[in-house]
Amino acid sequence: MHFDDRLATVLRIRAASERAAKTQFRQLIDLLGERPQAGDKALKAASYLRLIALGEMISVADRAKMVGESGWRFRNPELVKWFGEAHPQIAAAALYRAQLTAAEWEEIIPKLPIRARGFLRHRKDLPVEAERILDRLGVSDRALPEPEPFELIDEISPPEPEAETPEPAGEPAVEVGPAEPTPRPAPGKDDVRALVDRIETFRKTRSGEAARTEAPRLPLGEAVDEEAKEPLGHFLFAADSEGRVNWAEDRIASMVVGIDLAALGSDTIAAAIQRRQPLDASRVTLRGATRIEGDWIVDAAPRFTRGEGRFFGYVGRFRRVVSDEADRREAEADRLRQLLHELRTPVNAMQGYAEIIQQQMIGPVPHEYRSLAATIAGDSAHILAGFDELDRLAKLEVGALDLESGEADFAAIVRKQVSQLQTVLSPRVARFDAQLGEGRAPLALAQSEAEMLCWRLLATIAGAVAAGETVALQLVTEGDQVELAASLPASLREAENIFAVETRPAGGALSAGIFGAGFSLRLARAEARVAGGELVRVGDRLVLSLPLLTAQDTTFSPENASG
Repeated sequence: MHFDDRLATVLRIRAASERAAKTQFRQLIDLLGERPQAGDKALKAASYLRLIALGEMISVADRAKMVGESGWRFRNPELVKWFGEAHPQIAAAALYRAQLTAAEWEEIIPKLPIRARGFLRHRKDLPVEAERILDRLGVSDRALPEPEPFELIDEISPPEPEAETPEPAGEPAVEVGPAEPTPRPAPGKDDVRALVDRIETFRKTRSGEAARTEAPRLPLGEAVDEEAKEPLGHFLFAADSEGRVNWAEDRIASMVVGIDLAALGSDTIAAAIQRRQPLDASRVTLRGATRIEGDWIVDAAPRFTRGEGRFFGYVGRFRRVVSDEADRREAEADRLRQLLHELRTPVNAMQGYAEIIQQQMIGPVPHEYRSLAATIAGDSAHILAGFDELDRLAKLEVGALDLESGEADFAAIVRKQVSQLQTVLSPRVARFDAQLGEGRAPLALAQSEAEMLCWRLLATIAGAVAAGETVALQLVTEGDQVELAASLPASLREAENIFAVETRPAGGALSAGIFGAGFSLRLARAEARVAGGELVRVGDRLVLSLPLLTAQDTTFSPENASG
């Protein structure tokens, strides 16, 4: 006989800090948010009292943020009603996340405060019964009303630059049209928008704002341009007579305007600016936003006025140093490795504590808890294995990791692993139709590296094979290369990009890894490239090609040099 003691377990823990209070708050609303079930009423009442106590330790904004997080199961009408009587921010977040049946909405809506009922007007997924109750209670404005038609009384005319009369201090007078208003038909949405634009243009022209808004400014609140996501290779700029950038392209202006070229570069650049000489392939280093950080080459020509010949600055172009792209990718990979290091720490701690409980190192533990601890330890190991794969891929793609050298017979490895996988595929009436031959295919890789690469490819394909499906395998040695070609299973054949992370076949006895088949194949491709080969898709086949170990390589290998 099993009973649910999760609420009691959570309530036994005392939240001594704000962080612990937030954790317990999340745990309680997660447990109370499930469908109402039979249980200890006193325990549930204690849970609500604990929520009230925790609310004194957590600010309203933080509680509203936690309640509004996705993933909660607000299916309990009691909890929804309880939150509906809370602070308006919390009530709005809870009613937006609530997932009740039509009958439950009919029962709970009349019990909600009037303010809380108003929050429901923004829900577009309420059942028809709930909308009927809201209409009956007078909460019928679930959308903004359409603007009522109106007539244009006066039309604002643009100013005439020839005769502009002086105006007194304060707001500028608005010039109007004829004294007698002319009735016009009710405008549409486009006409209203055009009128608003004309009013704004008139106001800016009269107040001198039009010229100011054309100056570069920080992109606060504007939509992010799709071009901003692409790597920046070059941009145009202009600088004043002292070498300070005062104009740049719109896409980069906010990041570079104000930069002093003389302070960035060497004494040569400063001397060239003082002598009004051109800047030819001058190297500078920019610091700041990610898109501009790094080494650049500056090419600029001096500008002079036509009449007096007075020097008033430079105009030119920044272009990125070619090798900086590789440095940027390596920096990104290094940041990923640092992030993985930070993530490993708590996972290692969870795994260690779980193993302590499972092995009863600090005292007797019930078998049920030992079973849970063993599951946690296994999940932790699975997560750590995924972190290792991410770290390996990041290092391989930036060239920071080389595969261990040695000598391995790739053909023998393929035959052995295909034989092992056949036993797994047989219960599903699936199989490999393999034509592997009897020859050898020596590679300049260590045995473990070659086995890992082969298994990553074959196990991923085998894991995607459906019941009754046959995958054709062919191993061919031509010249100085060995090629392993495999037909794609139906689940992978439909993928537009087979190396994408989203490519996730159905789970089975064989796992493609924590990140799916697409990631595993991408990792196999990175390993193949580091080994001097390639993994590509050709039609409905995956082809792995690797360079063979020649007799010359064997003769002069480090292992044979000592002999």
